[in-house]
Amino acid sequence: MAKKLLRALAGEVQDVPPVWLMRQAGRYLPEYRATREQAGDFLSLCYNPELAAEVTLQPIRRFGFDAAILFADILLVPQALGADLWFVKGEGPRLSTVTTQADFNPLKPASDVHGTLSPIYETVRILRRELPQDVPLIGFAGAPWTVATYMIAGRGTPDQGPAHALKDENRPLFEALLERITEATIEYLSAQVEAGAEVVKLFDSWAGSLKGDDFDAYALEPAKRIIGELKARHPDLPVIAFPREAGEKYVGFSRATGADCVGLDSRVSADWAAEHVQKDGCVQGNLDPKLMVTGGQELIDETKRIRDALSKGPHIFNLGHGITPDADPENVHVMLEALRG
Repeated sequence: MAKKLLRALAGEVQDVPPVWLMRQAGRYLPEYRATREQAGDFLSLCYNPELAAEVTLQPIRRFGFDAAILFADILLVPQALGADLWFVKGEGPRLSTVTTQADFNPLKPASDVHGTLSPIYETVRILRRELPQDVPLIGFAGAPWTVATYMIAGRGTPDQGPAHALKDENRPLFEALLERITEATIEYLSAQVEAGAEVVKLFDSWAGSLKGDDFDAYALEPAKRIIGELKARHPDLPVIAFPREAGEKYVGFSRATGADCVGLDSRVSADWAAEHVQKDGCVQGNLDPKLMVTGGQELIDETKRIRDALSKGPHIFNLGHGITPDADPENVHVMLEALRG
């Protein structure tokens, strides 16, 4: 029997959809916090194949999800290209910035990222050996626009203002940076597949701040290029694309890019998605992550409502964004019971 997640990605409609959660290996789990303590810091954990594999496996053991997602970070690609990367406790990532041609020139070619990223591929190999037979492994990367927003600003920003400013003020430099990230992302994801990832996901967390033609040029087109190249190299590879907060732009996104599934955030309703997005194939989502904190009857009702709304087409149950550090692990059990009955 093929794995539930792969069946959904191939277009099969299932009575109970496969389920996994974005950031399912993370700070809401005490066992994750213990392993991270052992690693010393976040980046050391990402680059330690044994410990990164362990935290990937922890939510599978605890909850029995239908897929595992590689434990890594979208900012490892900029680091592999030569950017400085560090994490500030309580504040998140910091990067050396790329805002001028002089900042861009020292970046490495995309083909040179594998030396830095080789521990990630080793994590994938360990996971393919250790995961249960029916649990596929999802590899992932950040989409070029989202990664560029961090490389330009040097940190996360509320409105991606620095990236929009560079796009408007120095379009050739902005596009050169996007091109370098796109090429590196193809290399990185292809190497994850060669190491054993069975599905890959492209996270465009800040896609929603691109409007109109900019969305098409800098969210849709890079996704189309990455997916096309990956499928040329790995013809049977399923790809999930997540242009978060795309709104109306979700419509037709999978068809335009070649993605096998489009991830949905919580701002769109499951009923709307069933009518407008699911007609092109598999959709993933889209429970509000806040319900994993608050729980209760609302969590149960909303889980069943989303499941039922999307039950006439291929569906992977997930959150509309990553599970938050303040989530209660018990609420994950509640959600799974509501979903699976």
